[in-house]
Amino acid sequence: MTNHSPTARRIAKTILNGFDAYFADFQNITLGAKARFETAAWAAVRETNKERIDLYKVKVNQVLKLVHSVTSKDTTQLELWGQAKATYAQLIANNNNYEIAETFFNSVFCSQFQHAHIHDSHIFVKSSRALDDKPLRDYSIYISYSGRDGLEAMIEDILADYSFSIPWEDMARDVANICTSLREGPLAGKLTEEDDEQRLRVDMLESVFYRNKAAYLVGRLMFAGEVIPLILPCLNNGRGNIFVDTLIHDNDSASIIFSFTRSYFMVDAPIPSRFVRFLSTIMPLKEKSELYNSIGFHKHGKTEFYRHILAHMKVSNDKFVIAPGIKGMVMSVFTLPSYPVVFKVIKDKFDNPKTVTEEIVREKYKFVSRADRVGRMADTQEYTNFIFYRNRFSDELLQELQTLAPSKLLVDEKWVIIKHLYVERRMEPLNLYLDQADEQQTIEAMEEYGNAIKQLAAADIFPGDMLLKNFGVTRHGRVVFYDYDELCPLTECNFRKIPEPRTAEQELADRPWYTVAEADVFPEEFRLFFSGNPVARNAFEAQHSDLYDYRYWQRLQERIRAGRVESTFPYRRKVRFHRIPIKRGHTQRPPGSTNGGTPADGR
Repeated sequence: MTNHSPTARRIAKTILNGFDAYFADFQNITLGAKARFETAAWAAVRETNKERIDLYKVKVNQVLKLVHSVTSKDTTQLELWGQAKATYAQLIANNNNYEIAETFFNSVFCSQFQHAHIHDSHIFVKSSRALDDKPLRDYSIYISYSGRDGLEAMIEDILADYSFSIPWEDMARDVANICTSLREGPLAGKLTEEDDEQRLRVDMLESVFYRNKAAYLVGRLMFAGEVIPLILPCLNNGRGNIFVDTLIHDNDSASIIFSFTRSYFMVDAPIPSRFVRFLSTIMPLKEKSELYNSIGFHKHGKTEFYRHILAHMKVSNDKFVIAPGIKGMVMSVFTLPSYPVVFKVIKDKFDNPKTVTEEIVREKYKFVSRADRVGRMADTQEYTNFIFYRNRFSDELLQELQTLAPSKLLVDEKWVIIKHLYVERRMEPLNLYLDQADEQQTIEAMEEYGNAIKQLAAADIFPGDMLLKNFGVTRHGRVVFYDYDELCPLTECNFRKIPEPRTAEQELADRPWYTVAEADVFPEEFRLFFSGNPVARNAFEAQHSDLYDYRYWQRLQERIRAGRVESTFPYRRKVRFHRIPIKRGHTQRPPGSTNGGTPADGR
């Protein structure tokens, strides 16, 4: 550090101290998830989720003020920040969470310079070093279990090792359900010899993943060279007991549980990179950025995404183009065909009849980032001054952006800099999906569409504009809402029945003859969302006609106002276990047998 000024060293130390304080507070909020689950404090779950998300910006702002206080020099000098970055890299050289610490430094810098001067000489555009893939010999994140005493004994040991403060409702029943599911699922036809079970190994992460009203035990089953997800969602029965609700044992289902449409988990992850590495073994198709997001480190998820797309740009040559589908009234949306995301830019002027403002739109997206997305809204990352190569933009796209959002652009011969944009996962718009769908696919899509509306409503979210084009279909066939400019809390809506006309003139009028306030919603009008697609409409009405009834919505509002938090599951209800009590001793192991878990080395 001898070549770095004392001021630069003070700035670097101040930022690192701030990062340590942020990480400690983040962990403390997270550690409370266990008690909230055990006491069924569901309202507190939602509030602490918001608190933890907001914590990052609060800490960054605090640290920037401290940076200004530790020096009398001009903190707008880029050379000073270059020295501070170099010092900081040395300070975190042996830090287990150096990659997240780098992101924190970047955030303080960007707060100082309003996201200008983004360059690797000032911040960590590239990481200071490659991620260390070696195991931590003095730190293990999972426990390994052997099947040497049989499958039942191994599963019983796993459940017994999770030290919840309230008892299992019926552990013997849960063990039997899990074993049956394994034998009929991933192990079907593979346990051909009596001693095959003895060759089973399960690695279970010691930390429990908490989200909404569930606790997830996450691990992997190792057998015959295969790595099989083993995820056990556990629920609180409301009477002071816990039970295992189902077993998730395939990659796609595991991916849905960790989906970008879900709220972030609360999981005690002292070294997040180790958890990301473990999770990658059971979800190999999921990017690191998504996994960091899923465990609550969404700011570093942004960093990982940015680095990943920069790397992709070097190995691809296709151009950014206007995203397919009906163009929005508020956003200009574009995509890179070879990369599975869309970029959304707020237009300078909205199309009629939109009356919202840009400030309102930004608030809607902030609302979504902090809300319980219940698997039905896409997580969206917000970027400022996102830099692209101009030669990667199609002429049509660049012309559209210069026409519709010129205030958001800085363009020269080499670069296109977009001052503000949102990035989210690319999905096929539901209206386009239905154009190509057969009858059965249409029925299933309409079931999903109705379920999405109902589940969002149960979470106190009303989409507002429920046109099919505002919903997308994921690769797993789930329908997800992604157009947020008109959403609002459900409890702020006034659901009404359309009054009966009293005269012939009223009945034939082309405009409502009754008064309509800003918050009024008439569910009978939802049929209009299917104009031009009678097949989809019939499929929807066969499954979700209750959504046309204003009383359905009013009853839901009453439950929300009464403090009821509905249950939503990231898996099909049909896979939930039956909770029929079984005889005690069913999973009893032979006398004298043991199967204690052993710490693994973190590989």
